[in-house]
Amino acid sequence: MRKIAGGVAALALPLVLTTAPASAAGPGGGPGGGPGAAGPARDGWRLAAAESFDRRLDDGRVAWRPDGDGPGSPYDVDMYDNDGAYFDAVGGPAFRRQLASVKTYRKSFAFGAKGWLTAELAARDADGDGRPDGAPTLTSGKGVARMDEPSHHGGVVIRSTRALPSEYRVEMTLRGLDFGGQRDGSWDYPDGRVNGYSPEGCKTNFPWASGGDFSRPECSWADVRTDSNGFYYMSIMDYGRPAPHNNIFIHGHRKVAMDGYNRYKYAGTGLRYCDPATGRYEPYQAGTGNGVNAIFMTDDRRYPAMPGTEYLMPSECGFAKGGAIVSQVDLRPELLPKEPYRFAIERRDGAYTMEMSGEFAHVGKATYRYTRGFVQDGEPIWHYNQRPGEYDGRFNGDWTWRGPGGTVTDKDTWPAGSAYPDHFMIGDPHTNFYEGRAEVDDVRLYVPSRR
Repeated sequence: MRKIAGGVAALALPLVLTTAPASAAGPGGGPGGGPGAAGPARDGWRLAAAESFDRRLDDGRVAWRPDGDGPGSPYDVDMYDNDGAYFDAVGGPAFRRQLASVKTYRKSFAFGAKGWLTAELAARDADGDGRPDGAPTLTSGKGVARMDEPSHHGGVVIRSTRALPSEYRVEMTLRGLDFGGQRDGSWDYPDGRVNGYSPEGCKTNFPWASGGDFSRPECSWADVRTDSNGFYYMSIMDYGRPAPHNNIFIHGHRKVAMDGYNRYKYAGTGLRYCDPATGRYEPYQAGTGNGVNAIFMTDDRRYPAMPGTEYLMPSECGFAKGGAIVSQVDLRPELLPKEPYRFAIERRDGAYTMEMSGEFAHVGKATYRYTRGFVQDGEPIWHYNQRPGEYDGRFNGDWTWRGPGGTVTDKDTWPAGSAYPDHFMIGDPHTNFYEGRAEVDDVRLYVPSRR
């Protein structure tokens, strides 16, 4: 049974008195303000909270603690957790034997004015010495937060501490990115890294998969180096404590997301680029592996044999539901930090909006916005209802999974009476994929202005 989030009060935060009247960036606009700058105001919005990372931030002040992900854990959510019943079904008894070898450690701490932001970090103890290995870090200096994740076994995210208001705009500025993609035209870097992953040792998706032989040794599982790397620029999640979990868990808990999915030398048809200059879709190979996938999730299942909601993907090339994943723009990481990027998500007037600003391939400086109603053309945005009264149960269903461990059903995936308060998340939430470094700045929360 999926756990249904209970009602959570809207985030009440003091007005930060650093705004100045100015217009929001329109088409062709880009991110404004350097590190620590007050930042532009937004028409129709007032600034409710902001973090410029001018004050020192160091996760080293907080101790790592073991976490078993079980019912007593604050990170226990549903059957897709790291120890969830879904994996018992698709993996059989071998899953539990493999999971016993994975010792997860976590740390969590609030920061910013009145603790409005929370850092969530996860790592594994691979050698059994009681300490996490290759642990990620979150620090700040000179007005920029640095996320450093040297092992794909870890994860690090910045999230909203409390549930977001019923209407809001949340945004962040990206000033550094090294989570895969081509560099100087190559997926294989001069320093030996492959798609952003270090060359040492094997790197696989062990011990979480949607099927296959779970009894295999760790190094015989799928190689993540030659699969994908990536980063979540901004995502709205449907549960109360966004934190690193296995990648399958994350795919069932996003409402709206802008992320990178950088697939090593991919030549298939499952991904494609939109060239915003021509309005034409191009093969994935036409880009540099630094695309942004701006996706609204809907209630249909994307995959028949694993969890994951279907994708609604607007772009300058049109609208697509399902099929090949669309990258709306191609970033140019080599221009960072001189030319930063801004990512924002708004919820207002019964709709979500995704916005991206910066220097993009093919078009130069530009801003792209994509808006979609909570229910539009019969397609809902997954778990859009923050309160029970916003939704009548029409998209409810059951998801059933079968495997060597038997059959398990996730009943009532979206029932009447449910509520899914919004929380935003930035970073890498996968504990079996993704590795690299990023620099984040100027995380801001706006609420509607009273006229």
